[in-house]
Amino acid sequence: MTAEARENLSKVPEVTLIFWIIKIAATTLGETGGDAVSMSMNLGYLVGSGIFAAVFVAAVIAQIRASEFHALLYWTTIIATTMLGTTIADFVDRSLGIGYAGGTSILITLLLGALLVWHRSLGSVCVYTVSNPAAEMFYWITILLSQTLGTALGDWTADTAGLGYAGGVLVFAALLALVAALYYWTKISRTALFWMAFVLTRPLGAVVGDFLDKPLTNGGMALSRYSSSAVLLVFIVVSIFLFPQKAAKQKGIA
Repeated sequence: MTAEARENLSKVPEVTLIFWIIKIAATTLGETGGDAVSMSMNLGYLVGSGIFAAVFVAAVIAQIRASEFHALLYWTTIIATTMLGTTIADFVDRSLGIGYAGGTSILITLLLGALLVWHRSLGSVCVYTVSNPAAEMFYWITILLSQTLGTALGDWTADTAGLGYAGGVLVFAALLALVAALYYWTKISRTALFWMAFVLTRPLGAVVGDFLDKPLTNGGMALSRYSSSAVLLVFIVVSIFLFPQKAAKQKGIA
């Protein structure tokens, strides 16, 4: 690929159906993998957050240094954000005692603030403009906040709101279906709809992950966090190789 061709491509994949399928699998893996480290290994939320933060920083540095989009690197970074988001949300909500509602409110404020600063600084929060280090930094910070928010929102819906894991899955699946309907049948900003969908896939993955590994007495299936995480990881890797993703063409959409 020529240098000129690379300049017209962003560092993120095209947003297609396979993108969303892998994203949901990655967010579910974030829940089971994050819980495996913090709970099953008994390392705690703070230590788990430290481990995943190191992985996240290393992955983001590799992303920024890469000259073009690489699917494995991109999804490795996404998975790092989901696992880090899981342990951070659990630490804030449970260890610090802020609670799901309080943690969700704080994270919504931080996410909206990140999007506002990003837009004010670069003129667009469209993911298809992510092609330079500044945009990439804003992108990954926003992604991390959205993943952390999704964890807190999923836990709040399933536990505090009393809907349980099955109820949480139905709620977030219905909300995602609504966003899809708005995409196809309205002229609402595609960028706004993307971020809505991106946030909503995280709590969906969170409640699915909890359903897989939580005890039967809590409404879960009591599956091993290690085996569940391994199956999800294999599914993601196989999907990446079976359905090659292309780098998205740059679009300047606010």
